[in-house]
Amino acid sequence: MLCGGWRRSRRSPEESRVSAQVAAPLAFPPSPASSDSSTKRPGLRALKKMGLTEDEDVQAMLRGSRLLKIRSRTWHKERLYRLQEDGLSVWFQRRIPRAASKHIFFVQHIEAVREGHQSEGLRRFGGAFAPACCLTIAFKGRRKNLDLAAPTAEEAQRWVRGLAKLRARLDAMSQRERLDHWIHSYLHRADSDQDSKMSFKEIKSLLRMVNVDMNDMYAYRLFKECDHSNNERLEGAEIEAFLRRLLKRPELEEIFHRYSGEDRVLSASELLEFLEDQGEDGATLACAQQFIQTYELNETAKQHELMTLDGFMMYLLSPEGAALNVAHTCVFQDMGQPLAHYFISSSHNTYLTDSQIGGTSSTEAYIRAFAQGCRCVELDCWEGPGGEPVIYHGHTLTSKILFRDVIQAVRDHAFTSSPYPVILSLENHCGLEQQAVMARHLRSILGDMLVTQALDSQNPEELPSPEQLKGRILVKGKKLPAARSEDGRILSDREEEEEEEEEAEEALEAAEQRRRAKQISPELSALAVYCCATRLRTLDPSPGPPQSCTVGSLSERKARKFTREAGTSFVRHNTQQLTRVYPLGLRMNSANYNPQEMWNSGCQLVALNFQTPGYEMDLNTGRFLINGQCGYVLKPAYLRQLNTTFDPECPGPPRTTLTVQVLTAQQLPKLNAEKPSSIVDPLVRVEIHGVPEDCAQKETDYVLNNGFNPCWEQTLQFQLRAPELVLVRFVVEDYDTTSPNDFVGQSTLPLSSLKQGYRHIHLLSKDGASLSPATLFVHIRIQNS
Repeated sequence: MLCGGWRRSRRSPEESRVSAQVAAPLAFPPSPASSDSSTKRPGLRALKKMGLTEDEDVQAMLRGSRLLKIRSRTWHKERLYRLQEDGLSVWFQRRIPRAASKHIFFVQHIEAVREGHQSEGLRRFGGAFAPACCLTIAFKGRRKNLDLAAPTAEEAQRWVRGLAKLRARLDAMSQRERLDHWIHSYLHRADSDQDSKMSFKEIKSLLRMVNVDMNDMYAYRLFKECDHSNNERLEGAEIEAFLRRLLKRPELEEIFHRYSGEDRVLSASELLEFLEDQGEDGATLACAQQFIQTYELNETAKQHELMTLDGFMMYLLSPEGAALNVAHTCVFQDMGQPLAHYFISSSHNTYLTDSQIGGTSSTEAYIRAFAQGCRCVELDCWEGPGGEPVIYHGHTLTSKILFRDVIQAVRDHAFTSSPYPVILSLENHCGLEQQAVMARHLRSILGDMLVTQALDSQNPEELPSPEQLKGRILVKGKKLPAARSEDGRILSDREEEEEEEEEAEEALEAAEQRRRAKQISPELSALAVYCCATRLRTLDPSPGPPQSCTVGSLSERKARKFTREAGTSFVRHNTQQLTRVYPLGLRMNSANYNPQEMWNSGCQLVALNFQTPGYEMDLNTGRFLINGQCGYVLKPAYLRQLNTTFDPECPGPPRTTLTVQVLTAQQLPKLNAEKPSSIVDPLVRVEIHGVPEDCAQKETDYVLNNGFNPCWEQTLQFQLRAPELVLVRFVVEDYDTTSPNDFVGQSTLPLSSLKQGYRHIHLLSKDGASLSPATLFVHIRIQNS
């Protein structure tokens, strides 16, 4: 049980009188039958709460606009786009009388809104439309851009401005406000005859929509308890009463009452006691008072520095009450150390939007990677027509894009999400002439962004820090004089990578490379200043000082071999030099490897296919979730010390115990929205990703037919040897007895940024989009031996 018994009230008679006034049942938004005319339509009420009902741009979006969707030079289709009354979604309808179909996209899934011809699609196919009339809606995850042309520039601007306002308001909304919007959208849908009254049949429909299969007798009893008018319809306050029962959080009430005592409100000192029990670093009375002023909803309680259950829930659902340390969401680490001391978010085959066999190459893939905090992108460069190099996956059916277009995208988008340096990893297959063209494009397009000489002329071989390289772009490529193979020829970048493949493939590729081998042009060589590409064949130190400015590239297979056979030596190598690890070429579908294995050895540039969702990309997102999501995370001290003795294969005895009590979940998404009777049977799995001896996973039992408010109260415990490297992945699945469980949601967090105590974990979809208001509620305890 959560409850630890009541605590005696420690307030004066005056404080008790005030507490009696403000201690009230959990408040919920007015029902659709409120006397306010705008609240008779729940969606408009939601917009009113957002403060946008009178906004001219939002009003225009509510009326709708006929916009042209552009997909090619000849594919231009008119669609009616209209903001829905919830302010959170936009629908469009095809103009086909016999087969009208409805489509929706959500504001929270929008990555960016660009004006004019600022997408690859509009640059290629939007020439017939004035830039002022065009806009692009770019989405998070794998959904394609929406390229649109409006009839007038003003109408395009209304959508650009309106979406910006909605996104800003959505970002500012608390978790409680998101829940308010969420429940009202379902109320609106469940009210089939739109009479602002709810029959029992409509209530049952509502319950199925929100992912709970409640026993008919129990549901009807709740319904009748709220049907004070006894007319088999809920309206006004009756709906509010039903919602109050539905959204009740007994586990939160139990914790709240444990600290508040019988008067059911928290004083600042009682809240401080809770914060101290949570393990909040530096919790003070002033901190508790500030939380009351920030999260309490009742003005009278605020004035008397008291917190009600509502305010307590608001706090626990806020970023400050979440499992991720809110202080770590900003740049908080030392950014003045050499580049080799950081994990650096890195992409492989960045140009691809799908598989490496026949997928589409696009500059949009670079823009999306940068939006996700990626700091090292790959450019696979080949000879192109008209003297212009192209980028694509060689010897495959992937489409081609111009090298110069990619460099322009880098210039325009490299620093939109992070100010720290970007590395362009060139895989060069071009002859001398087109290499010179590449060098010219890099210099002319990137200008002062491009690093063309050492920052410190006195110590040109020392790697600078991310702080020193803010806003700068580095080229990783071959450097003259180039290392020669046994037969004296220059080794191309492609052969360097393919050496790690199967022997048969290696022989074929080597023969092809011998035919096509070309030297590196001086123009391109000059741009490899701090990232000189080299083959990492052995970990034996070469004579002379370490070559800090060389970047060793190796496949996942070779990296695993180094870790397994010479773990400490590999770690030491990575304290001074950058190492880039890439997926095996045999991964035809662009699947990813487990990046944790490479981070364990201190490899900095662990390159993944960003276009391929899965647990590997979840780990990458979790690793770089902290430090302002800037794409650079400082490695643990034992991965930065030159004479370290750390070996990821033998990390020593356990020194940390992680205990996770999985309590409840809230508002899990419905997996099959088209099938009302389909309700999830959720279970929670906690996965530990770290050094091999730390890797483990444990899971709860499943809860039958309840994705709305399932309860587990089960404890999972883990012993950890290298906690500084650990990522904790919380996964919710829909249990199935006859087939693999279906994925519901997940969140991956670094253990070092995990806060103790009662915490909410905000879940993400398979492609990384928010599943708000879906959360897990857990208790976390971390004990160091």
